[in-house]
Amino acid sequence: MPVISSTKDVEELTLTFVAEFDAPVDRVWQVWADPRKLERWWGPPTWPATFERYEFEPGGQVRYHMTGPDGEKARGWWTITAVQAPHRLEFDDGFADDNGDPVDLKDATHGVVTLEATGAGTRMTTVSHFVSAEQLERMAAMGMQEGLSQAMGQIDALLKE
Repeated sequence: MPVISSTKDVEELTLTFVAEFDAPVDRVWQVWADPRKLERWWGPPTWPATFERYEFEPGGQVRYHMTGPDGEKARGWWTITAVQAPHRLEFDDGFADDNGDPVDLKDATHGVVTLEATGAGTRMTTVSHFVSAEQLERMAAMGMQEGLSQAMGQIDALLKE
């Protein structure tokens, strides 16, 4: 199980996941850099993702949707704000409408992913920063913590291929 901790910190307005993988940093980086790999783990197992647009560079736009078991689609967007291969990725993240356009830019979160080599593989720390305690609690109530844990739980199998 790659996720070793997930921590909701209402004072710091963050949700932090720490996961470890038995693979080198460059290989783990590819699960973020390659949209075909990313869509195999982003989202809970019953809500697979499809990335329709993926510009993996600072200022780049990302558009995706996740498809639920009954065909419902949940759309999202990212704006990539920093790419420091293979150790750091930052992006703004939010909900999108049916056209893939951001629903509310002020309701975006900011994600920071860091990858560090360990003696046995890679430690991945993913921190989502929220604009308010209300936003953090709303996202937690929607199942973000469980959903991201389940999503990250799919990375191990991808790295073994």
